[in-house]
Amino acid sequence: MFAGFRAFFAASVLALSALIAVPATAGTLQCAPFAREVSGIDIHGNANTWWGQAEGRYDRGHEPRVGAVLAFAASRSMPVGHVAMVSKVVSDREVLLTHANWSYRGGIERNVRAIDVSPNNDWTDVRVWYGPIGNLGLRSNAARGFIYADAPKAVDQAPVRIASAEQSGGAGLRAAF
Repeated sequence: MFAGFRAFFAASVLALSALIAVPATAGTLQCAPFAREVSGIDIHGNANTWWGQAEGRYDRGHEPRVGAVLAFAASRSMPVGHVAMVSKVVSDREVLLTHANWSYRGGIERNVRAIDVSPNNDWTDVRVWYGPIGNLGLRSNAARGFIYADAPKAVDQAPVRIASAEQSGGAGLRAAF
């Protein structure tokens, strides 16, 4: 009888352990690898370094576009910043974001509301949906701007000289490259 109880107890503990959520530590999903995966922007490191790393590698700006990554600045409450991908542009001052590790540790949120509250309408101050209160967060968050998923266009640095009709002997306009 005692052996049967031990087997039942061991099976019960095993079954219960599968139901109990244990917080992950090293396996917690972070915003930067998630943003890299969903946006295709190949930047590594903490979120607060993405804006600087994008310089010269990706176009950056202050206009929301689908697929762009909104780079948040580091702050006291976000010491390593945050990055989130724009999943929909609602208006010039409202977007929907898809991101990880914002409202819930390691959680993914899709299509959550974010609004530009910056005085210059340049997305440098943003309020974002915060799940635990079911509304936009109570405070705004400083942001750097958007990193666009397409690599910057290569610019031909070769000088261009346009010859006038008089310079080309009357043969019409020619361009020399």
